[in-house]
Amino acid sequence: MTKNDLTLLDMTLPHYAVTALVVGSGAAGYNAADSLYDLGLTDVAIVSEGRCMGTSRNTGSDKQTFYKLNLAGGVPDSVYDMARSLMRGGSMHGDIALVDAALSARGFFKLVGLGVPFPMNEFGEYVGYKTDHDETTRATSCGPLTSKYMTEALERAVTSKGIPFFDGYRAVKLLTDGGRAVGVLTLCHALRDEKNPYGLALFTAGAIVYAVGGPSAIYADTVYPPSQTAALGAAFAAGAAGANLTESQYGLASVKFRWNLSGTYQQVIPRYVSTDMNGNDEREFLREAFASDEEMLNAIFLKGYEWPFDPKKTVGGGSSRVDLAVFRERQRGRRVFLDYRRNPAAADRDGRFATERLSVRAREYLTNSAALLDTPIERLAKMNTPAIDLYLSHGIDLREEMLEIAVCAQHANGGLAVKVNRESTTLAGFYAVGECAGTFGVYRPGGSALNATQTGSLFAAMSIARERPVIPTLSDAVTEALTREIGTYTSMRGTVTRDEILARRMAMGRRMSDCAAFLRDPMQIAEAIDACRGELLRFEREYALLEPEWLADALINRDILQTQLVYLSAIRDYILDGGKSRGSYLIVNGGADDFLAQEVSIDTAHAETVQNTRLNPDLTVCSFFEPVRPLPESEQWFETVWNRFRREHTQS
Repeated sequence: MTKNDLTLLDMTLPHYAVTALVVGSGAAGYNAADSLYDLGLTDVAIVSEGRCMGTSRNTGSDKQTFYKLNLAGGVPDSVYDMARSLMRGGSMHGDIALVDAALSARGFFKLVGLGVPFPMNEFGEYVGYKTDHDETTRATSCGPLTSKYMTEALERAVTSKGIPFFDGYRAVKLLTDGGRAVGVLTLCHALRDEKNPYGLALFTAGAIVYAVGGPSAIYADTVYPPSQTAALGAAFAAGAAGANLTESQYGLASVKFRWNLSGTYQQVIPRYVSTDMNGNDEREFLREAFASDEEMLNAIFLKGYEWPFDPKKTVGGGSSRVDLAVFRERQRGRRVFLDYRRNPAAADRDGRFATERLSVRAREYLTNSAALLDTPIERLAKMNTPAIDLYLSHGIDLREEMLEIAVCAQHANGGLAVKVNRESTTLAGFYAVGECAGTFGVYRPGGSALNATQTGSLFAAMSIARERPVIPTLSDAVTEALTREIGTYTSMRGTVTRDEILARRMAMGRRMSDCAAFLRDPMQIAEAIDACRGELLRFEREYALLEPEWLADALINRDILQTQLVYLSAIRDYILDGGKSRGSYLIVNGGADDFLAQEVSIDTAHAETVQNTRLNPDLTVCSFFEPVRPLPESEQWFETVWNRFRREHTQS
């Protein structure tokens, strides 16, 4: 890596040049940098908005899952079997699925070697269990903090190699030259001085690996950590296309401390309660969404297994009617809570648990877990004490208080469109890994996202290491684009405060959550698209800042608007193409009271296509649908593969 000073518009900013630059410090970003180094490309650096800010380090669930090949027992499995499982949800390319399957064991055992405590039995087998959208036993877990353990282990590996790490650097602009990504402009508060009032720093690189996570801040109701705001807008603005942007996961989560409420949080059958905005007028409301008490209690139990909202489970006594009922109650201006101190009225007999009202499956599960106890909190303590301790560590005592909840955005299955090697389909030299890569289909096995952080980043590193990219020079075109961008910042001077910026951010997120999350209203989406485009066109004028130190917050809002515009337009284009409800969303018409009564049509016509969406310079957005690439019939003859491998990976 080299460093020089660059002077533009009377400002002097540091300019770093490196062969490969990784943007992001989660499980995918760290593994990309570590893998590049191990593959011999040691001129690599990491840029991060904040070392401890991302989703990998700050989120989890009742039992956070890592999905891999079966490595225990007599269950038959193969790379092709796993790839087919990944593709089964629809709209997933076969070559990407094959890589995620083929490299899963390699990625898993690297983590084991780095000290991630995946459970092993007395014979050295790494046992597994069934996860959602899969019938094998490929899933494994270290508990609620699996991705945190992964991130910390990979960070130790990166640190031990002395890979440069730039902490506190927010990526605000991707620079391109002739259809190739060549650099990243960042903001860092620690760099602010008289010669650099905004704290700017420029990084140019022969290859850029983007590992910034999902579209976290575009929603108000979200389980993404508040610290993560992502940076997908910068990628869209630079010409990177999106893939399957209509596809995300939504489900019940706590809102004070953001956490998924899956697994035992639901299987202990807590009480669902709503109050007015002041916490008064308490009532149980869930029964209104079901035909009987038994149906309601079974749906609560099933939310543990079926945590993501699913339109197919909104009919009859389906478990996703719980999500609809929670959303409707909040739309009525009420707050919604889970209460672990008392049973639902339908399952309570003078303070004791009325087990005869439970389904056979729920009763057997609780019996086998020795958890047929009188209250939900006793049942939770018996089966999963760490689930209680987790909230206690964040100032919430489930033994003493109710837990406020909402239906929240949790994970993006879509993201930036990439080739099999994770290079952007439309922007050369730019690779997307982890959640920001649109590599998943409509449904995916639980835990496949954690697997993809390792397989995708490794495969990208392999591609970059083979290519040995050359560090680009600053061309006149890039310098002019950089000057225009910085000139925009100097013109944004006025009276807008940080509080106003954050209030606007919340309003933008509320708009998205209300019309384009797990419930999608075509008319409201059209209005939201117009609103996003208008706010972007007026951005410089409406974000005339009182203090230059708030520029990073303003540019986060710009990135959110760009991301919302592309996501909303992708949803619009999907619906215009005849798309119907699928995955984790329901396309609706009418008011909130109609959601539970609406007939549901599930889309099947688009399962064999992947939707690609691109932002144009004039802020219009266009989409096209391409056929799913089939699962490749890869070469299996050893001598042929060996000789090709030797030619491609060695100098001899």
